[in-house]
Amino acid sequence: MGLRSWLHRLTAPPLRGMESTRDIGEVKLICMVNHGLKMGKGKIAAQVGHAAVIAALKAIENSPAIFEMWRSQGQSKVVLKATDSTEIEEILQLAEQNGVAVCKVHDAGRTQIPSGSLTVGVIGPAGADELETFTGHLKLL
Repeated sequence: MGLRSWLHRLTAPPLRGMESTRDIGEVKLICMVNHGLKMGKGKIAAQVGHAAVIAALKAIENSPAIFEMWRSQGQSKVVLKATDSTEIEEILQLAEQNGVAVCKVHDAGRTQIPSGSLTVGVIGPAGADELETFTGHLKLL
């Protein structure tokens, strides 16, 4: 931790809303990879990287207390294998209906994948127990 970060932690007021996040426990980010696209390892890594950055920026803006918990716990990311884009869309819709942050990564089509393909769906960062209800049936990639 740099000097500026250390000083900021000492002097910054606590984040609003942190009181309500204490009962969440472990916070994770779930990335669901569209296995039906048959992406190569490097392509998957790049798409998951895009997904994590997008989800983090969205969390900073919309849920700073949750983001701070996730950041302070080590930014746990779990990458799971989804059968296809339909399965990802269904899980994202269910999570969103339950108030969990979601985002999608669509490929630009410059390399292996057709333009606009849904490559990765993301839910969270959110409580690990809550995320398990949506993705517990998926296998690790």
